[in-house]
Amino acid sequence: MRNTLPLWLLTALLSVVSSVVQAAEVILANLQQHGSQVQVELLLDQQVKYRVFTLDNPFRVVIDMDAVAISPTLKALPFQLDAQHPYLSKIRIAPFTEHTTRLVFDIKSDIKPLVTDMNAGSSQQRLAISIAPATATATSTNSAEPAVATPVLTPSKQLQDVPPANSDDKPAEPATPPATIKEPASEAPAANTDKPTVADKPKQAKPGQKLITIAVDAGHGGEDPGARGANGSHEKNITLAIARKLKQQIDAEDNMQAILIRDGDYFVPLGDRVKKARAAKADLFISIHADSFVNSTAKGSSVFALSERGATSAGARYLAKKENAVDLIGGVSLDTRDMDLARTLLDLSQTATIHDSIRMGKAVLGRIAKINTLHSKYVEQAAFAVLKSPDIPSILVETAFISNPDEEARLNDDGYQDKLVNAILTGVKSYVATNPSFAKK
Repeated sequence: MRNTLPLWLLTALLSVVSSVVQAAEVILANLQQHGSQVQVELLLDQQVKYRVFTLDNPFRVVIDMDAVAISPTLKALPFQLDAQHPYLSKIRIAPFTEHTTRLVFDIKSDIKPLVTDMNAGSSQQRLAISIAPATATATSTNSAEPAVATPVLTPSKQLQDVPPANSDDKPAEPATPPATIKEPASEAPAANTDKPTVADKPKQAKPGQKLITIAVDAGHGGEDPGARGANGSHEKNITLAIARKLKQQIDAEDNMQAILIRDGDYFVPLGDRVKKARAAKADLFISIHADSFVNSTAKGSSVFALSERGATSAGARYLAKKENAVDLIGGVSLDTRDMDLARTLLDLSQTATIHDSIRMGKAVLGRIAKINTLHSKYVEQAAFAVLKSPDIPSILVETAFISNPDEEARLNDDGYQDKLVNAILTGVKSYVATNPSFAKK
């Protein structure tokens, strides 16, 4: 007789499978620190229920999210925190119950949190949380939609904290749930005039102009230091410094704004870099790197675009293979692809995107040629995983050879970084000016 599973066991298994399939994922996690104020932005791929409240002794701000997986992007959030922050000491993430993920912000003193919930699309949800000292006025992160201040819940001694990482004990369900549960589809409560108000407004382009969003990707990060210079410089630090300067200059333009794929020393998988750019509805994508070679005399700058039909040179093929291998450092399988993205990559629009990427790359390369030797006078192409966005023109800029002592010194020089950033932005502006899709809103 054929063996069959008991009905109760089958039901339990189906329940587990269903919860795994339906678990939401944080696809973008940014921590911005402005003086004593901290702004946390989480972008989830679907709507979730969440609760925000405080705990005493010691003082903490807690965010509980139902049915949210602890993704690599979410795990990287604590590493964005400045260790010298004046009042925020630590960020911890762990499962609180079987179906709840808890974020805990350990605070050195009393604060007044401001919570805003803004939808990023029909199926996504953005949580923007501002945490500021009790004596300061908190403001929310910029958003394309108006935000509503939500009073934080009062402390509850019945709620337990995230268990230590080495603890096998699971915290029990709180005996008394928080007084208010924020439903993603519910009507926002009226603003409390005693609480901080939202002051920031989304950036607006001039009349007749399109506001262009540029994703700036600092290569490597965290446990992936990238190339190491002859004098000990790490690629991840140089690329982040250049990326921050590029964002600053982009934001100073009337019709442009930039987002940083990473703004700290933490690891971001290559696939997540693409996802973050698409989630932010970026119009352009620029990845910043510093090349290396076994021969310390190798020098010059290069610009790369995606190729689906093989590399344009042996060097481009080697570089793409090396850059694509960084996911192995973070334990990410390159064979595991987002199915929607994989299907989209088959669309013919990818060909047009690559064409635009090459045009942008040529414009940038021409400007860089005025401040540095070019390793290649043409835009090279190879199968870089970080450039595989099907609808965003994307380039990878190898700023110089960090393995060359002279170029390493220049890459660490503020003046040269400024010249490099100005060259990249000038090239992008030249490309935008000749692209009809950016001519108007």
